[in-house]
Amino acid sequence: MNHSLSQNQVNLLKDCLVLALDPKTQAEADRQFLDLQDSLNMDAATSEVLQKLWAEVLAARRSAAFWERLSDAEKAMSDGLADDHLRLQQNYLRLVQEQ
Repeated sequence: MNHSLSQNQVNLLKDCLVLALDPKTQAEADRQFLDLQDSLNMDAATSEVLQKLWAEVLAARRSAAFWERLSDAEKAMSDGLADDHLRLQQNYLRLVQEQ
């Protein structure tokens, strides 16, 4: 079984993957993916496998976005702690100099 995609289908798949990057646009990505899937001539089993793979792509993208946000929050907290530590160190040095 040899299936090849048309350039339009390839472009639609690329658009779906770009839209899937942001959880806010995943509904649009899912809609476009369903359009793509409808344009392909596949048997039911192949269609089901493709749908499950797409669901995994969306889940992986959501997971990556979650961990990215968590990492950003962690970085912000770490930067704040580093700033506080620097201020405390400077205050300590001023106190030592005043004595």
